[in-house]
Amino acid sequence: MKIFRGLHHPGVAEGCALTIGNFDGVHRGHQAMLALLNNEARQRGVVSCVLTFEPHPRDYFAGKLNKPELAPARVGTLRDKLCELAACGVQQVIVLPFNEKLASQPPEQFIHDVIIDGLGARYVLVGDDFRFGAKRAGDYAMVDAAGRAHGFDVARMNSYEVHGQRVSSTEVRAALDRGDLQEAARLLGRPYAISGHVVHGRKLGRQLGRSAAQGPEQDGFRTLNLRFQHWKPAASGIFAVQVHGLSDEPLPGVANLGVRPSVDPNDVNGGRVLLETHCLEWPAHLGAEGAYGKIIRVELLHKLHDELKYDSLDALTAGIAKDCDDARAFFAASASSASTHAETRRQTTRDRI
Repeated sequence: MKIFRGLHHPGVAEGCALTIGNFDGVHRGHQAMLALLNNEARQRGVVSCVLTFEPHPRDYFAGKLNKPELAPARVGTLRDKLCELAACGVQQVIVLPFNEKLASQPPEQFIHDVIIDGLGARYVLVGDDFRFGAKRAGDYAMVDAAGRAHGFDVARMNSYEVHGQRVSSTEVRAALDRGDLQEAARLLGRPYAISGHVVHGRKLGRQLGRSAAQGPEQDGFRTLNLRFQHWKPAASGIFAVQVHGLSDEPLPGVANLGVRPSVDPNDVNGGRVLLETHCLEWPAHLGAEGAYGKIIRVELLHKLHDELKYDSLDALTAGIAKDCDDARAFFAASASSASTHAETRRQTTRDRI
């Protein structure tokens, strides 16, 4: 998949099948739309293209109005969005900076400058709630009229529903906000996950829980740190997780997603949202420093509790130890449940035979 920031690059395809949107989370509704887009692109012999925005338009207006409460919580980072778009088979992504110029652009000019001249769209697919241009004055009917006048096809996709429930980024955010990871996974079509490069931190976790008997070579609660590149994540708290990318099999762990209220705000990652993950079983082949710089994906499977502020490092150590025990209990219960379901299926098969 080719990724471009802005329209004016020599590698941008001269024609495409296009869809436009924020695609936060790339949920099952998005996936259905992208499957249709890819099919239409194949039939026309052009690339499938997603036009998206960074920052989110509502982020931009929240900042302009100095009203941060108007900004939506972010399901995924730009990296996660691009990874999921690639997994859906999209061939080209254009990331447009959402700024004053774009926000004030009349919808007719957007159609001419972006859809027609910029991307040479031969097919445009939009959602049923699609609005664009200054004051959100543009809509499906306007794009459809332009398509008739300039010779490109326009289609509109209705809302995607699962058991009568509309699948949307808003619903995913709501599930994550209340800590319902199972519902979020149902809407996303996969476990909710965050990916990125492992970065350095204060290395405080190595000191916590390490006893003199263990010696300095033994780490206490070593963590893998990922920066969540947005100040307002849709999920926060302490989670049982699985880590992908460090070994052949996913590694069970416990993670903190948030601002770490018990840690010095002036530390190396101070002021940033961080996903700190402690693997319950550290891969020996990595040694003490082998994870830094690696790209990992952390799946959030079960919320243990909200972030807590501890009064001392001893209290923080005890809290992390309890979180580790609770995460182990979750994985043990999940394994037992999976074993029971497998045995039930085997018994059902034997009864049918």
